Amino acid sequence: MSTPENSGTAGEQHVPERRQVSVRRAPKYVPFLVLGGLLGFGVAAFLAYGLPGDESYDASAVFGFFMILCGAGGVILGGLAALILDRLSVRRAKRAVVESVPDSALDPEDEQGA
Repeated sequence: MSTPENSGTAGEQHVPERRQVSVRRAPKYVPFLVLGGLLGFGVAAFLAYGLPGDESYDASAVFGFFMILCGAGGVILGGLAALILDRLSVRRAKRAVVESVPDSALDPEDEQGA
């Protein structure tokens, strides 16, 4: 009894390997973190310069204090948004079947160009 393994001879047929994969659109975390931080900086600027405050504190010192708090909060909220979108993408994932392609099935141009 023989098995359908590919021994590498030219006359033998290649049996494609089939695998089931999951395909989904996952968010990139870094843009969410950066956007959350930038929004936090914008909120800090509004709090420091847009609202009336105590005259005994300099507006730039208030901005620096709120920049740290609001920036960190924005990064955390951006990360949570990315996690939520990632979990939603897992639920909406599609299944697909893929097959391996033998090296001899490549275009002749690819082999000559190298």
